[in-house]
Amino acid sequence: MKQNESSVTSLISAFGRAYHSKYDRPKIFDDFIAQDLISQKEFSDIKDHMIQGIQFFSKGIAQRFQDDPEEILKWITQVQLSPTPLARAAYCEKALLNEVMLGARQYVILGAGMDTFCFRHPELENSLDIFEIDHPASQECKINRLKATDFSIPSHLHFVPMDFTDTFSFKQLQEHGFGCKKTFFSLLGVSYYVAKEDIARLINHLFAQVPAGSSIVFDYADEKLFEEKGMSDRVEHMVQMASASGEPMKSCFTYDEIENMLEASGLLIYEHLSPSAIHDLFFRNRTDYLSAFETIHYIHAVKK
Repeated sequence: MKQNESSVTSLISAFGRAYHSKYDRPKIFDDFIAQDLISQKEFSDIKDHMIQGIQFFSKGIAQRFQDDPEEILKWITQVQLSPTPLARAAYCEKALLNEVMLGARQYVILGAGMDTFCFRHPELENSLDIFEIDHPASQECKINRLKATDFSIPSHLHFVPMDFTDTFSFKQLQEHGFGCKKTFFSLLGVSYYVAKEDIARLINHLFAQVPAGSSIVFDYADEKLFEEKGMSDRVEHMVQMASASGEPMKSCFTYDEIENMLEASGLLIYEHLSPSAIHDLFFRNRTDYLSAFETIHYIHAVKK
């Protein structure tokens, strides 16, 4: 991963969260800090780029709203960009806060990008150590942005530069203060891009040195990923864009495959949300374009 590629991926994700916080009602996930990590020029550039790309997503929408660029932007963000990142973040953080009440003392974010959890929950400073793991280039980009803002990095936030999809190292975590305590892991937006055997190996490594009751939330694509077109062909577009960017989607799973993979690492599925369950939980009765993404599932699994 090149430095510019990692920062662009993080920026687009932060843009989606910032747009939702500013414009969408009701809010699925309110990341009210995301906009502070993006400059006005970057926000404007991403916005313009998306509007100009509407022909790829939908010629019909391009024609229908040709004189209304703001509606085009709303359609792209709500249909293509935001549904999965918003809902999975909301689900993950709800599970995390519940686990903190049950005794979790460490939170490890794999692929943290421009995550802002630490700054949105200052009340956890004395009860939860947060470890952000990400590619060194992406992490450097974030740290530089934080330094340029009014946010100071608190003592319980630990940055661990690591290409964890290649080689996961507990030693690096331990060097930043990680201990044998009940831990919550999040692995969001990663499983699609990594070979199945590498995901299984990573989860096995993660839970080898943490106590029972530690848990993980992650999302995965089901076996229809490469067949399903989705609403406005958005699933097909997602797969095409990933391939064009040089980071093709590699893995999709049946539920049984997920269950067997977790069982091999000593984990039990505490909760599984299918696309229809995700829609009912986060998107039901909305009057805008937002809806649960087809083929995408969420899992909360706990070590026995």
